[in-house]
Amino acid sequence: MLADSKVQADPVLVEIVAGTLAAIEKEVETSIGRTSRSPMIRDAHDFRAGIHDRQLRKLTGRSYSALVHPVVRDYPIETMNVGDVYFHNDVYLSEGGIGHLPDLCVTVPVFAANVETGEPEVVAFIQAFGHHDDIGGAVPGSMPSAATSVYEEGLMVPPIKLWDRGVPNESALKIMTRNSRMPDSLAADLDAECSACLAGARRLGELFDRYGVAAVEACFEAILASSTEVYRREILSQIPDGTYVWEDYAEHDGVEEPQLHRQRITLIMDSSKDVPLVIDFTGTGPQAKGPINHCGDYADGNFLKKWLAPILRNLAESPERMAQLDVNEGVVPLIEMRFPEKGTLLTPIFPAPTNARTFVILRLLGVLAGVLAKATGGRMPADQETIRYTGVYGTDSDGEPYLMREVLGGGSGGRYYADGEDTIHVVPDSRNLPTEFTESRFPLRVERLGLAMDSGGPGRYRGGCGYEKHIRVLRDAHFMSIADRSILACWGVKGGKAGKPFQITVDPGGPDEHEVDALADAEPLTAGTVVRIRTTGGGGWGDPLDRPVDEVLRDIAWRKVSVAGAREEYGVVVADDGTCDEAATEQLRREMRKSRTGEEPFFDRGPGYATLSGGAAFNEFDVL
Repeated sequence: MLADSKVQADPVLVEIVAGTLAAIEKEVETSIGRTSRSPMIRDAHDFRAGIHDRQLRKLTGRSYSALVHPVVRDYPIETMNVGDVYFHNDVYLSEGGIGHLPDLCVTVPVFAANVETGEPEVVAFIQAFGHHDDIGGAVPGSMPSAATSVYEEGLMVPPIKLWDRGVPNESALKIMTRNSRMPDSLAADLDAECSACLAGARRLGELFDRYGVAAVEACFEAILASSTEVYRREILSQIPDGTYVWEDYAEHDGVEEPQLHRQRITLIMDSSKDVPLVIDFTGTGPQAKGPINHCGDYADGNFLKKWLAPILRNLAESPERMAQLDVNEGVVPLIEMRFPEKGTLLTPIFPAPTNARTFVILRLLGVLAGVLAKATGGRMPADQETIRYTGVYGTDSDGEPYLMREVLGGGSGGRYYADGEDTIHVVPDSRNLPTEFTESRFPLRVERLGLAMDSGGPGRYRGGCGYEKHIRVLRDAHFMSIADRSILACWGVKGGKAGKPFQITVDPGGPDEHEVDALADAEPLTAGTVVRIRTTGGGGWGDPLDRPVDEVLRDIAWRKVSVAGAREEYGVVVADDGTCDEAATEQLRREMRKSRTGEEPFFDRGPGYATLSGGAAFNEFDVL
C-alpha cells in the first residue's frame, strides 16, 4: 500500500533524503568496485547502481541504470521477501533496460513496516548492472561481431530469483558459471553485486525506519516533482516551438558490407502541452543482420527517455548549472517517445543480435544533440566519442586462459564556450585499465599511452583528442575490437570540422603493418607484435579560422595539434623558431576564407560520409 499521498514533504527532510539516496548509491558502487574481480567491473568500472521507488521510478540521477519493470512483471511485489535478490540479462525480456547479454542485472527489494499493519512491505528497490567479462557465446567476451542471432551471444536469463530469503540459488549460479569462460570472475562479480545491493537495501530501510514511510515517500515525490519543474522551466524553455529533423548513422554491422545504418529523430516541441517534447524515431533504418540492434520500444521508451535526457542539460544557462542537474524519473513525464513499426534498428524482432548495440544507442545521443543544434542555432556540443571495446586474449605462461579487455574513451565535441575534453568516456565513471595492472596480470606490455595528435576536430573550439595506445603481446594471442566511427567521424557543427576516426594498426612501421577492421573477433598476433589503437577525436565547434593564434600555438606545444595540422586546418603558419609567422598566417587565412562557396552545411561529417553515401558530402538535413 502506498503511503498517504496528502503528506507534505518537509523541505529539510527532502534534502536529507536526497543526500542519503546519493550516498547509498555511491556506497553500493564503491562496494562493488572494491570487492569484484573482473577487470571490466573492478578496474574499467563498467557498471552502475540505481535506486527506484515502489512505483518503479528512478530516484537517483548521478548515473543511468536498468529498469525494475521486468522483475515486477514476473514477480509481483506482494510475493517478495526480505533477502530476495532477482537477476536477469535477457535483452528482449528486460523492458528495454538491458542492451546486450554481458550486462547482468541484480535487483533487491527494500522493506519497511506497513503504516497500518506493521508487517514488512516493499517500499523501494536497489539495483546494479554491469558489463561482465564472459557469459558464454561464440567468442571470448560474449560479443561476436558477426552474430546473426542472440543465441550466438551467450546465455540468456529471464528474470529469476537468484537469492530466496537470503539463500543463494546454487543451481542457477552453477549454470551461469558453467557457461562462462571466466567462471571465477563471474561468480565473484555476482557475489559482489548481490552483497552490495543487499547492504544498500538495509541502509535505505533504515531511512524509512527513522522517518516513516509516509514522510520518506513524500520526499520522493518532491524530489521527482522538482526535477520535472526544473527541466520544464530551465531546459525545455530553451527549445523554440517547432519541428526539427536530423539523422546520423552507424557504419557497419559486422555481417554486411559497410553502409549507412540510419537513425533519425524528428523533434517536436510544443511548450503549451503537458508533455511538451516529442522524440519520434520514424525513419530509422531497418533492423540490421549483425549485432547493432537495440530494443528501445519497451515500457513506453522509459529507459531511452532517461538515457537521452542528459543531452538536454547542455541547454542550461551555464556549464556550472548543467553540472548541478541530475536525470531521474522526473524527466519522464516531459517526453513522449514515438517508435516506428517492428523490424528497425530500435525495434528489432527476436532473436535479432544486439551485442554491439552501443553503435546505435550511443549514436542516438549525438542525433539528439544534432537536432537540438538545429533548433537552437548551434547551442549544443559537436559530436562526442563513441564507446568501443578492445582487447587481447590467449593463454598465459601457466597455460591459463586470459582476457584483457577495456573501454577506451575518445574526445568529446567542442562547445560554444570551450574546447572538447580529451580521452573522456561517454559511459560515466568508466576508465581505461591501469598499465601497472595490465602488465602484472597479462602477458602484455603497454609501450605508449598518450593523446592522438590531430585527432580532435578543428574549430573555434577544438574537439577533444582521442587516445593513442601501443600494446605489445609477449605470447601468441588474438586481438578483438567492437568499435564504430572507423569510417564515419564525429561531426563538427556551425563551421567546425569532423574529428579523426577510430583506427587499429598491427605492427605499425614494421614489415607486416596492416589495418584491422573495427569489428574483429580474432585477429592473430604473434609474440612480440605491437598493436596501435587510435580512438576517435571529438568534432569541432565554430570556424577554425576564428581560433586565436595563441591557442593554436598552445595546442602545438601540448602536442594536440601538429605544425602541419595548424597550417592545413587553422591557417596558422609556424616559423622555424616555433613562433607564428603573422604575415603568412594572415594571408593564408584570407585565402582559405576566399575559397569557401558560402554553401557549406551546418554539420561537417568528414570524408568518410562520402565513401558510404555514394559521393555526397552531406544530406538534406545537414543544412538549416
